[in-house]
Amino acid sequence: MKTIKYLWTLCLALAAFTLTACSDDDNGGSSAAMQINQIYLENVDDEVNQDRPVEFARLGQLLRIEGSGFSGLKKIYVNGYETYFNNALMTDNNVWVTLNAATPIDKADADVRNTIVFYKNDNNKLIYEFTIRAAAPAVTSVDNTLPKAGETVTVYGANLQETTKVTLPDGTEITDGIRNDADGKWYSFTVPSSADLTKSGSITSEGANGTAKSPTYFNDFGNFITDFDGNGELGSWSATYGTDDLVDDPLNTGRGKVALLAPQSLLDAGGLDAGGNGKYWATAGNDNANDDWSRMYTTIPAETSASDLAIQFDIYCPEPWDLTGQLEISLQNNLNGYGWGSAPTKYSAEYTNTATVWVPWLNTEDGSHTAWSTGERWQTITIPMTAFGNYDPEKAPDVTFQKIVEDRNGGSYRNFVLFLANSDLEFSDDIKYKASTFNLKIYVDNFRVVSTKSITVKDFNDDETATE
Repeated sequence: MKTIKYLWTLCLALAAFTLTACSDDDNGGSSAAMQINQIYLENVDDEVNQDRPVEFARLGQLLRIEGSGFSGLKKIYVNGYETYFNNALMTDNNVWVTLNAATPIDKADADVRNTIVFYKNDNNKLIYEFTIRAAAPAVTSVDNTLPKAGETVTVYGANLQETTKVTLPDGTEITDGIRNDADGKWYSFTVPSSADLTKSGSITSEGANGTAKSPTYFNDFGNFITDFDGNGELGSWSATYGTDDLVDDPLNTGRGKVALLAPQSLLDAGGLDAGGNGKYWATAGNDNANDDWSRMYTTIPAETSASDLAIQFDIYCPEPWDLTGQLEISLQNNLNGYGWGSAPTKYSAEYTNTATVWVPWLNTEDGSHTAWSTGERWQTITIPMTAFGNYDPEKAPDVTFQKIVEDRNGGSYRNFVLFLANSDLEFSDDIKYKASTFNLKIYVDNFRVVSTKSITVKDFNDDETATE
């Protein structure tokens, strides 16, 4: 009986609503002036306010537009894009509309950008100024993260269009000379001489789609493995290069001593033969306090996931590098194979494999190759910790920084090593690269562990909101 009564009441209400709507339209709904009082963001996941008044909205979000005179509304244009709305839900005082993902943002015509147009007829339309944004901007990587004054820093990510302000960790604000990618994939700036480059943290940017922050690894000097200038002592045995093989930074940027992957003595002898390996550049190892990475727990918590960690280093490669030569890095001195695809670079349930191979001239998606160089500048390379042997996330998804530290400390030789491998590279049965003599000058410096944990900037300041 209650169900029948409820349905009867609902039918009467709908009938009344229908008659009222028709009556309003018949009595001049199409001619009544429209007015906007407030636009609200509708979000059931927002723990603070599921019906939040807003001054901007992002594509894909549902809006409730509150005002008057909506009866007879026929079309809505957002940034010039005709946007669907449900007439059955509309009242004279409210209309609900979802911002279509196809709505143009930066490519919208200037005269319609950041406007919502409510159209009844040619003589009755309302243009309302309202900021429309794409998805929130995000940073995926930064080059270069240990810059000197006057050097260029490029920040990569998504939805970074029209970045107009950059703030460095020391508070330095940059508004001039910012270069932008039209598709929002990057922006770049020059580090001013006034910046305090001893302050580490995030780069903060402001652009058309809001605020974005980089991971906290900008100017992060705290977790050096070795910088060849005293932070991280070099090991010395028959299989290593030593301090006498280091050279001064050829670009005179202030980076001090740096390492050549193929030291000058090797180049003078004709280079590294095909199939050979260079000696190690290695840290001191077992009895050296710097090689106990638990010292890094003060800035990188032990429970940090391997997926939020990386090895970073700087590289200067002035000449094109192609077809031969691979940089191999191992977190321990326990290699039993070398080069691309070797066992130490793969997960093993039996052995503690902690190596990776970086080949900048190889496209790891399809096996093609392209000559690579940095030009006349130092560049930052970020290698995810998950690229190292046993830390493959598909085979070992729960690896933490503590596990990595314990693996190193529990190994027979906890030297961090890097070297030039010049073996053949077999990408697949059909794609193989035959090694040749390697004789390029390639410089590396500043090997360090960094946190790559992304930082999401919320659209609203209240801490409890789930809306981002």
